[in-house]
Amino acid sequence: MRHHNTNRKFGRPAKQRKALLASLAYSLVVKEKIKTTEAKAKELRPFVEKLVTFGKKATLASRRELESRVGKIAAKKIALTLSPKYKSTKGGYTRITKMIRRTSDGAPMAIIEFI
Repeated sequence: MRHHNTNRKFGRPAKQRKALLASLAYSLVVKEKIKTTEAKAKELRPFVEKLVTFGKKATLASRRELESRVGKIAAKKIALTLSPKYKSTKGGYTRITKMIRRTSDGAPMAIIEFI
C-alpha cells in the first residue's frame, strides 16, 4: 500500500523534480544556507539529512553514492566536513526559518541552513 507515501510535485515531471532537489541540495551543501520557497525547503530537508547521515559511513561506496546524487564537490564537502561535524547527532542537521512572502507572486519564502 502507498499510505503516507507522497511528495510535492512542483508542477514538474519526475526527472525535473529529481534534478531540482539535487540542484537545491548542491547549493545548500556548498553555501550552507539558501533562500527558497517554503515548500521546496520542506521537501529538501529530508533529502539533505539523509545525505549527511549516509556520509557518516565514510566508505567508498557511500562516497560514490553521494557523488551520484549531488555531484563531486558537494559529496566531498559532505564526507569531509559536514558528516564528521554531526557524528554524534542522530538527525536534525538543518533548520528552516520562515520569511516574508515574495512580492512578485506572494509565494511563502524560507531560509534553510545547517545548524
